[in-house]
Amino acid sequence: MKRTPVVFIHGVWLHARCWESWVARFTGMGFLALAPGWPGEAPTAPDVRASPEPLGRVGLDALIEHYAGIVRSFDVAPVIVGHSVGGLIAQHLVAADVGRAAVAIAPAPINDVPLPASPGRLPPPGRCGPAEEELVTLSREQFHQVFAGTLEAEESGRLYDRYAVPAPRRLLADLGCAGVPRSPRAVADVGNAARGPLLLISGQEDRLVPDEATRAVYKQYGDTTAVTDLKQFPDRGHSLVVDSGWRFVADYVLGWLDEHGIRAHAPQG
Repeated sequence: MKRTPVVFIHGVWLHARCWESWVARFTGMGFLALAPGWPGEAPTAPDVRASPEPLGRVGLDALIEHYAGIVRSFDVAPVIVGHSVGGLIAQHLVAADVGRAAVAIAPAPINDVPLPASPGRLPPPGRCGPAEEELVTLSREQFHQVFAGTLEAEESGRLYDRYAVPAPRRLLADLGCAGVPRSPRAVADVGNAARGPLLLISGQEDRLVPDEATRAVYKQYGDTTAVTDLKQFPDRGHSLVVDSGWRFVADYVLGWLDEHGIRAHAPQG
């Protein structure tokens, strides 16, 4: 039997290595797990911070096409697991019948779902630095406030050092974070009844993508007969895929996949 691929897609301000524990966990369970980086992403977060310029050219169109090509490259349709903008991309792809199933964790909102204002949210990218700069960098303090607000400063600092990278201003604008209309690609076909199962996950203490935004996205799928589930994790912030509680989220995803008949080894034929 061939192994079922699982493709992990990271979000803004994190490096692809944020999935390293998930990749090890899913691999240990028999899946073919991989976390390919964004176009131009260097091998480690310190490498990106040292030479971040290639990321400045990355927008939502490029990310969607990049990951669509990866997902389509397998003989066995992969499961797509995305965090933040990766969650948006996972929904976009599975709704377009690219991939077998999708998990969207604290996903950037799709369609016309607004990103509610909340305490601790960042200012628009235009006020995060000089407008001529292509990248928006979080300070260690901003990372703790916005990404890792449920953690102690020491854990947040370790995560920052290992995983934090600048975000492309172009991508943030595509997501509607700069007070401009979202990209037309920031959508998913919520009415596609033939798509694979979809799991939406939120952290109820998330300051960047509040739980209410993920619940609003979930409601958009209310008229489809395709499997759409929502899991809310109390006392968890936007760092829920990478902080010390990542295993609870990963194991919930593994259980959900098993519940829907998606196993590590795909049947032949």
